[in-house]
Amino acid sequence: MTTRLFLRVRYTVPVDALCILLAFVLSVAIRFEPAALWPVLLAHQGLLWLSLAIRLPTYALFGLYHRLWAYASTRELVSIVVASAVSSLTLLLALGLLLPWLGGYPGESRTLLALDGILNLALLSSTRLALRLAQEQAARRHRKLPPMFVSTGEMRRVLVVGAGDAGARIIREMQLNPESGLLPVAVVDDARAKQHMRVHGTPVVGTCDDLATVVERFRIQEVIIAIPSAPGTTIQALRRACVQARVPFRVIPSIHEMLDGRSPLQHLRAVSIEDLLRRDPVVTDLAGVRAYLAGKCILVTGAGGSIGSELCRQIAGHCPSRLLLLGHGEHSIFNIERELRRRFPEIPVQPIIADVRDEERVEGIVARYQPGTIFHAAAHKHVPLMEANVTEAFTNNVLGTQCVLRAAERHGVERFVLISSDKAVNPTSVMGATKRVAELLVYDAALRTGRPFVAVRFGNVLGSRGSVVPIFQEQIAAGGPVTVTHPDMRRYFMTIPEAVQLVLQAAALGHGGEVFMLDMGEPVRILDLATYLIELSGLSPKEDIAIQFTGLRPGEKLYEELALDSEHYRPTAHQKILVCHSNARPVATGDYLERGVAAAARFARALDNEAVLGQLLDLVPEFQSGQRAPAPPPASS
Repeated sequence: MTTRLFLRVRYTVPVDALCILLAFVLSVAIRFEPAALWPVLLAHQGLLWLSLAIRLPTYALFGLYHRLWAYASTRELVSIVVASAVSSLTLLLALGLLLPWLGGYPGESRTLLALDGILNLALLSSTRLALRLAQEQAARRHRKLPPMFVSTGEMRRVLVVGAGDAGARIIREMQLNPESGLLPVAVVDDARAKQHMRVHGTPVVGTCDDLATVVERFRIQEVIIAIPSAPGTTIQALRRACVQARVPFRVIPSIHEMLDGRSPLQHLRAVSIEDLLRRDPVVTDLAGVRAYLAGKCILVTGAGGSIGSELCRQIAGHCPSRLLLLGHGEHSIFNIERELRRRFPEIPVQPIIADVRDEERVEGIVARYQPGTIFHAAAHKHVPLMEANVTEAFTNNVLGTQCVLRAAERHGVERFVLISSDKAVNPTSVMGATKRVAELLVYDAALRTGRPFVAVRFGNVLGSRGSVVPIFQEQIAAGGPVTVTHPDMRRYFMTIPEAVQLVLQAAALGHGGEVFMLDMGEPVRILDLATYLIELSGLSPKEDIAIQFTGLRPGEKLYEELALDSEHYRPTAHQKILVCHSNARPVATGDYLERGVAAAARFARALDNEAVLGQLLDLVPEFQSGQRAPAPPPASS
């Protein structure tokens, strides 16, 4: 028992003993005439000692001396009620057995016992409540903070949107931490049942539609949106309402961003583009994912990239025996290694600087560490850049995948997951065509080995390096213009944590050779995305920041497709993951695929871009190389 625990038990046990004594005395005083108080107490003293002997051990058995009452909640209240009830029932049974030796009359003793039980419950609850209030007040005096619910000139008056669990937590945190400078004065929530109620003393004064009126009525200085499960459309509407009311606003992020144990106040941040495009939270079968990750050595290639690094973070949360971080860029691997060692000190992390195209090096790594699962995220992904670097795209995306697959086959890797792209569907770009060939290689390896080697396709991820959102943000910071290729261009978007959650889930569903597609919701117009980002920066499109249309670049599509002409998707056990089914076997499999990749590799070593393109067209008949883009619209709007 630690010193802290010893001190807690040392003081609370005597207090409970005094409460048991007081409850007994009060029970006697209520049951009998005051003049008979002392004689009755002496006559029933055996009942008092029996009550002490039963109640105190029962309280200890139910953990009442092992709780931090400063943080007591409903769970602690239930423990108090159950402990008190059990001790009273035990006392009743003991009384029936021992009554002849205790003195007094059975009827009187049972009545006393009923009164005694009620009073013990009241006193037990009261002392815990008093302890919590005293500890909170002591903490306030120690920090020299203003008392709860009292506004000072330095406190910002806050309106909380959402009277659910998140709203209650954020209100409680503000009340307990006035040094944050935030004072909750009102709540709005669309639930009718919550109107005119109070959340930790803060009144619910209307619905979200009343936001502007509430801001004016209560002189609100800041709005906190505390609905982590709200979809993007709700966040957009609330943002517009706050802008119209001319009040600053912050948001509690989505649920999957709040799993690190930090205080809600630490999670508060400005509304981001991820919030505006937010979708329903992902429900993950944690048991299924943990089954193939926990206690296993896991290798992630491209571990320093946007997807690879998030894979490492989420995998580390499932307790692998070792996590191998393989990447070609030493700085990115250095950064993710430092982060993982800080956040997951118990997980052995091994940084590995290597090129996935180096077959001998990859072979040695897999042979040495014997990973159970490989997540292959290493790839070149920038469409226009790869149009000008065909051989580099082929060697990295195709030959790199082939090298890792061969090592996985030879050394009995149980599971292989390729991170693919929706650009592999009817590709018009070199990047998309190479990712399609990588999918074919995984499919072929799964046929040979019978192991769960799978590919997972998804669209763009918000905030990844070199993606459209950081580019727009840089252009806005520079004063514009923001360049949009075409007003009708649409893309599917996911947040990085959401995409990785679903990748881990899809891997658990795979049996071998499947191509999974993540449900990415509705496509988003890139023009709308640019407009959101400009407005989130506090600026006005057209007036403060110009939007300029530049026309589609080589290899780009106006709309991404979700399936080949010969493919269709079927649902899986997870509502946000689909599995691809083809009406025909792929043209390039087996020896034909191997010969085609080997021929393209020879052309790539000779830096013959046209010959490599010819081989890609042969391996991926649906590859529409050189497709002409639509003419650009007027230069600006």
